[in-house]
Amino acid sequence: MKHLALVVAALVAMAIGIAAGAAALPSADVWRGLVDPASPAGPIVWQLRLPRVLLAFLVGGALGLSGTALQAMIRNPLAEPYLLGISGGAGLGAVLAISLGLGGVGVIPAAALVGALVVSAAVYWVATIRGSRLEPRILVLVGVVFAALCGALISALLALSEAAQLRNAFLWLLGGFGNADWPAVSSFALYGALPAVLVVAMASRLDVLSLGDETAHGLGVDIVATRRLVYGATALLTAASVAVSGMIGFVGLIVPHAMRGFVGPIHRRLLPAVFVAAGGLLVLADVVARTVMRPAELPIGTITALLGVPMFAVLLRRSLR
Repeated sequence: MKHLALVVAALVAMAIGIAAGAAALPSADVWRGLVDPASPAGPIVWQLRLPRVLLAFLVGGALGLSGTALQAMIRNPLAEPYLLGISGGAGLGAVLAISLGLGGVGVIPAAALVGALVVSAAVYWVATIRGSRLEPRILVLVGVVFAALCGALISALLALSEAAQLRNAFLWLLGGFGNADWPAVSSFALYGALPAVLVVAMASRLDVLSLGDETAHGLGVDIVATRRLVYGATALLTAASVAVSGMIGFVGLIVPHAMRGFVGPIHRRLLPAVFVAAGGLLVLADVVARTVMRPAELPIGTITALLGVPMFAVLLRRSLR
């Protein structure tokens, strides 16, 4: 029943997302356009609002899955792609492609993918001891350092970019779904479907990893291989998300904690709940971003940060205790 309630809430959020927009349309026209694409409101609904809502939902779900998997993998409640430098690496790769004028179809997602994989590999290497065992205590610190490094390199690239490239990079870095269309949805599905399925398929192993290394080893789980697999899958998911929406933080931090209190810590139930809840949350955040100062849009990362920073402070105080 709890999962059904989450699905209903997510569908309501998506309905609100379709109904809201820069152009004020009567609700009857919106739903008529949804049913009949040939109606006057049909192009607005099908070409602008529907792909935007779907993309926001999918990206939110992917970020939620990534945060949940990382928190279980390293047993750290503060773990999240944005904080571990994976988002920064994807952002650096995408901005590098933009600054070089490589704006073809699929180039920016591919560049974000490479950036995320390179930075995640570097973070993993620094945070391991004896060449294989991940040290959870220092992974967040290493991630924050690499995130700062990526931020500095992004700033340098922006300073050296031409005006048109600078504008495109800034619009992309601020995060949002203003350029969402069906090709963007397809691109995200191409890069994100397999790692998302992989994370969900590892639910039982994530349960074991969250119990500690000794317990996991005693139950026959290959800790090194599983962590590499989880880390690679979350890097791919983050890269796909950043490539189509820019850098959006804290979704993978706050939703997993909320859902653990709602459906429990067992990942077979937790992961689907997080995907649906995070998707719905990002859809609503996008609604706020594009309506609170209509017709102008706020960066969606601003909305998620307003939610995530207080939650991060609470989690940090709890961990220090």
